[in-house]
Amino acid sequence: MRVAIIAESFLPNMNGVTHSLLRVLDHLADRGDEVLVIAPGTRRDGPKEVAGARIVRVPSIALPKYRRVRVAPGGVTRIRRLLQRFAPDVVHLASPFVLGWRGVLAAQSLDLPTVAIYQTEVPAYAARYGMHGIEAMLWSHVRNIHQHASLTLAPSSYTIEQLRTLGVAEVDLWARGVDSSRFDPSHRSEAWRRSVTGDRSAGGWSAGDRSAEGQSASDRSAGGKKIIGYVGRLAAEKQVEDLAVLSDIPNAKLVIVGDGPWRVKLERMLPDAHFTGFLGGDALAQAVASFDVMVAPGELETFCQTIQEAMASEVPVIAPARGGPLDLVDSSRTGWLYTPKDLSAMRAHAVDLLGDEAKRRAFGIAGRQQVLSRTWKSVCSQLIGHYSRAIESPAPQVLGRTFATAPRYHLEDYTPR
Repeated sequence: MRVAIIAESFLPNMNGVTHSLLRVLDHLADRGDEVLVIAPGTRRDGPKEVAGARIVRVPSIALPKYRRVRVAPGGVTRIRRLLQRFAPDVVHLASPFVLGWRGVLAAQSLDLPTVAIYQTEVPAYAARYGMHGIEAMLWSHVRNIHQHASLTLAPSSYTIEQLRTLGVAEVDLWARGVDSSRFDPSHRSEAWRRSVTGDRSAGGWSAGDRSAEGQSASDRSAGGKKIIGYVGRLAAEKQVEDLAVLSDIPNAKLVIVGDGPWRVKLERMLPDAHFTGFLGGDALAQAVASFDVMVAPGELETFCQTIQEAMASEVPVIAPARGGPLDLVDSSRTGWLYTPKDLSAMRAHAVDLLGDEAKRRAFGIAGRQQVLSRTWKSVCSQLIGHYSRAIESPAPQVLGRTFATAPRYHLEDYTPR
């Protein structure tokens, strides 16, 4: 198969979109498929090839308030020319918005089937970045993109309903995999815990240790401070500032893993928290496994991959009952869901888990069992099936540059939640 991927974001910018694309590229390489990636240009040197796929950059500009994020405005001609030369069997639109809009129009003009991956709730980000009053316009743009695609894939049941309510008819589920060998409870490290809590009294369980009594790696040591962890970008949409309500829980330490434009602001707002900066590879796996609980406070998560990684590490998760976490967290079995904006409930759940060793262990074990079957190989095999479906039925819902040919859909029928 020849696959063209038009990526709204790609290396060296590492985020959820890039992470899932890298797994897809590995899978396509294993199959022997030919792949072209079209992505925004970058001031830093980006790779020209990844997993055998050729990377072509198009001109882009940095967002004023988030310089690491680049957008690629422009016409359709350049993208059409690239696609025409490559002659793909299918075009994969990764989190399309600006470059993806150009891509779907270019593909449509060449009668190429398209699979659009909905991954980022861009319109809801607008208000959090000070762009008030344009959310409805941005939702109409999202609808326009996905109605022009042959098929849209959404990562959770919440986002499927969201898009269908918006008026996108051809929507199916495509979740994400997790590497349960990399994210494994055996990577828990008491030395790392002491380094971030400053607690030299912490002892007990260390990486790879399983006691003669048969305690699993999720059996957290009773001694020393407990760690409340967060992993992700330090940006407005992640609502990391909400973790302030957890900062004074007795015998607990808030540990923030990640980087982003809000780091300096958050360090002022959370003066008692430990900020590790960006971690990847084995260092990230060690950090996650060394948490006692993880909190994912963002209310705009379409999926939330870090939840799966915590569960694979036998770490219970606390998250708002909106978006992707609704599918991932089995409340009162693998973690807790709380009503969005109810930060007192978030705190109560954290206190509950930190104070109950047996419950924390049971939640952790149940969480890992829940995600063990969600391998990237199985998830990417599903994606190939979706590609085939689009190739067999390539016609989009709407032709041309607007959705005027689909009058039965009206934006006022959709109210973002």
